[in-house]
Amino acid sequence: MPGIGRRLLEYGAEHYGIREVTVNEQNPQAVGFYEHMGFVTYKRTDRDEQGGPYPLLYMRRA
Repeated sequence: MPGIGRRLLEYGAEHYGIREVTVNEQNPQAVGFYEHMGFVTYKRTDRDEQGGPYPLLYMRRA
């Protein structure tokens, strides 16, 4: 049985067309989850949208 993360992601993709996510690079579990789900990084920033020191990965489903 798929986990809750996989089910939520599949629901979002099916019902809302979710194909891109923004992930804090300092969260390796999240990065690994999205990579496992077929996402690839297409952009990286050193700071988050508010200017904080949190590097972000912009990922889209391949």
